[in-house]
Amino acid sequence: MLRLSLILTAALCLAISSAKAAGLTFFQIPAGQDAPVIDAAMWSPCSEKPANMQIQALTVRAVPNCPVAGERLPLVVISHGYGGSYLGHHDTAEALADGGFVVITINHPQANYADMSRANGLGALIRRSIDIRRVIDFMLKASPHRAKIDPQRIGFYGFSQGGYTGLVLAGAKPDFSRLPPRCADPKAIGCPPADHAPAPLPKQKPPAVTHDPRIRAMVVADPLSIVFQTRESVKDVTIPLQVWASEFGGGSGASPKDVATLAHAFPQIPDFRIAANAVHMSFLTMCPENRLSSAICIDAPGFDRATFHADFNAELVTFFRSNLGD
Repeated sequence: MLRLSLILTAALCLAISSAKAAGLTFFQIPAGQDAPVIDAAMWSPCSEKPANMQIQALTVRAVPNCPVAGERLPLVVISHGYGGSYLGHHDTAEALADGGFVVITINHPQANYADMSRANGLGALIRRSIDIRRVIDFMLKASPHRAKIDPQRIGFYGFSQGGYTGLVLAGAKPDFSRLPPRCADPKAIGCPPADHAPAPLPKQKPPAVTHDPRIRAMVVADPLSIVFQTRESVKDVTIPLQVWASEFGGGSGASPKDVATLAHAFPQIPDFRIAANAVHMSFLTMCPENRLSSAICIDAPGFDRATFHADFNAELVTFFRSNLGD
């Protein structure tokens, strides 16, 4: 996802479901050994009426720090794409919270719209699943809301590199040799063209990635798929899975062809959906009127992002209810 997510995050207009106001709480997951602080937001069922909530320059209709309504609730963790934000999928988080889920969205440390200092290179891809495992550990063991969460009902939603992250957590083994040349400088924004790539390194043991069997159901949208193009790479992914592909793509390593190949490589064919007339960025939350010309806000002619998201979010609520319990 493009660095322009900064523009989107600075100008989000958040929508509230008519069914119920989602509670919104911002918090941090403490740093650990070689593990930085993770900025997070929790969207949760709330029985109170929404109020105006200020986020930077935004006034948001939500319930700040609302007591979590319900007991033994399912948990869904959301992972953003390259250069994304914990607000980039806020409407999906709100819909799930209104549907009875506790939802955690995060800024992947040093790989988000505000800090891209370690967003490139293989290290960034390796760290992503570690971030999510830390989130789940915190929510089940240290969070003041841990008693509200059912540890047997954990789900995941990821977009783009976030989709890659989820597949790794579910047991997939990426083949990083399929990636375009990665930047030697982790602070660089782009990578050199393939025809200027250095000679390949000698064959080495692939770096270890982090799986998490606590995740019981998963939705991924336009996942970074080029590293999962063989049955062998995804043979261990056996949890209920819904895969979405944009019709026109536009994400690096997540072309419609790559996503379709991935969807048909699993041991059991997942619930595979094609978002008609959508581009890669169409999975991001709606953009305000004054930002519609930004790259991440441009959809294909005739595509209505708000209408698509209403249907998309309803499908996710139905999927997670079916596979995590109502």
